Amino acid sequence: MNKTIRDIIFAAMVVVFFLPFFLSDYVYNWYASFNLEHPMVMSFLKFAILATLGEVIGLRIRTGKFIAAGFGVIPRAVIWGLLGLTIKMAFVVFASGVPVFLQKMGLENALEVMAQPFSASKLLVAFSISAAMNLVYAPVMMTLHRITDTHIVANEGKLACLLKPIAFGKIMKELDWGMQWNFVFKKTIPFFWIPAHTITFLMPAEYRVLFAALLGIILGILLAIAANKKVSE
Repeated sequence: MNKTIRDIIFAAMVVVFFLPFFLSDYVYNWYASFNLEHPMVMSFLKFAILATLGEVIGLRIRTGKFIAAGFGVIPRAVIWGLLGLTIKMAFVVFASGVPVFLQKMGLENALEVMAQPFSASKLLVAFSISAAMNLVYAPVMMTLHRITDTHIVANEGKLACLLKPIAFGKIMKELDWGMQWNFVFKKTIPFFWIPAHTITFLMPAEYRVLFAALLGIILGILLAIAANKKVSE
């Protein structure tokens, strides 16, 4: 099948999957209600679906294929779901803790301002939350994601890899730390993730994890760019 036709079919399938949430009040209200009542379950599902979708798009960029032997779509989805739980935790911890820290630093209305309309103070607090989260939590999460990806590939993408112990020491020794530092940490964190999550924390709390999961699609593309950059060098 022609690659362009495959791309069109893939895009159409994605649109068909998400369209009911925009066209049907019933579907959207169910989503909003379930999201409010079961935030951790929804965090798992959002990242399992959207971040994995990003990796599939990244695979298409790298190889010209949406599915490849050993890629392991299901194991990646499970891992992304679990990472999504830690991301939700980080959102709660940093969104709660950073304003308290800012108050102790002299910004007296740091807690109240996040519930108010947009202002320079609210932008400052949102930026501070994003910067703290991305400088403290994100490098650990990104490295863990890289390790789990390597583990999945080493086990040829088989579902059984989820039950096998991960050789953390061996994988960490073999990681391309040059690329991890020079691109993933030094470029994507300050120039993309901190600004993007500043926008995230300006949003109402119920939309933040969904927006972050949508950013997971962009993460897949960024990882594909990093992989291509490594190959070209």
